[in-house]
Amino acid sequence: MKEWFRRQPKHFTPAARENGQQIPDNMWVKCPACGELNYVKQLNDNLKVCKCGFHMRLSAREWLGLLDGDSFVEEDAAIAPTDPLGFVSPKDNYGQKLHEKQQETGQLDAIISGRGAIAGLPLQISIAEFDFIGGSMGSVFGEKVARAAERAAHQATPLLTINTSGGARMQEGVLALMQMAKVSVALTRLAAAGQPHISLMVDPCYGGVTASYASVADIIIAEPGANIGFAGRRVIEQAIRQKLPPHFQTAEFMLDHGMIDMVTPRAELRATLARLLRLYGGKSAEEVAASGTAAMVNA
Repeated sequence: MKEWFRRQPKHFTPAARENGQQIPDNMWVKCPACGELNYVKQLNDNLKVCKCGFHMRLSAREWLGLLDGDSFVEEDAAIAPTDPLGFVSPKDNYGQKLHEKQQETGQLDAIISGRGAIAGLPLQISIAEFDFIGGSMGSVFGEKVARAAERAAHQATPLLTINTSGGARMQEGVLALMQMAKVSVALTRLAAAGQPHISLMVDPCYGGVTASYASVADIIIAEPGANIGFAGRRVIEQAIRQKLPPHFQTAEFMLDHGMIDMVTPRAELRATLARLLRLYGGKSAEEVAASGTAAMVNA
């Protein structure tokens, strides 16, 4: 995974210096938790984890570094969201916001899906992008996750979802809420095919994503310190008029209360996922292809 970060392009700006040299404009990153400055190269080598242990946010494309090199093949890349309700408010023009986020992130929506492999074991994968309207789950988001689950069932491979979201996309109304049920039905078919769904929750993971498919996986993993829940802390405190515990809704809190199965540091994720895939009886890509060919012959 470290090699993935080393391949990231470096951006330079002509910063004025007395000696006339140019320096990178993104050489240092301040940790939101401890306030320390991190040298970008060292931070990337450490998978964007600060020396204090704080796990900084990764983009969906950066998460592909978990997979074997060049094993990822994107699926459903051309599915794009529309504005079915013509949602416009004094502070929000949904059609315009979609266009802006597509330009910023280079993605059509807040999810990328496809097939890949970890330690030679094939799987389907769906990864949320928080920088695209808060990783909100709209109709395209739900459709792509449901298709990934159906492909996993058909191909007899596990499904890995990497989840970060603010919840259902309000600009699509009930169409967004319907995705919670649709994805859950697709996961039921995956379970009937005898294939596991592994859910990785990363900071933050809230709303409809947490309330649906991310919480019904066979194995639920979270990164240290990740905030996980349905409603946010301030909303709950205002509703119940009580102060919540300091570590409420953190991954560690959820582990103590039985909502998730394990808290795994980012540096250990790839090895942990490979071990889980093997324990679930994972087959190599060659074995999957051979079984598919045999099924076609028998048919």
